[in-house]
Amino acid sequence: MKAQARITTLSLTKIGLGLAVLAAVSGVAFASWLDKGAAMFMAMAEAGLAWCF
Repeated sequence: MKAQARITTLSLTKIGLGLAVLAAVSGVAFASWLDKGAAMFMAMAEAGLAWCF
């Protein structure tokens, strides 16, 4: 039989904190994209770097 892996409270805390940080970073990036997305796209288009027309 396989030995069951024990997940400690510290491991769960680290995983939860990592997920919370990832969610916060993703939320900030998405909010920035919604707020400044058109300006970023136009700057890239003017520089010839926007390939998604």
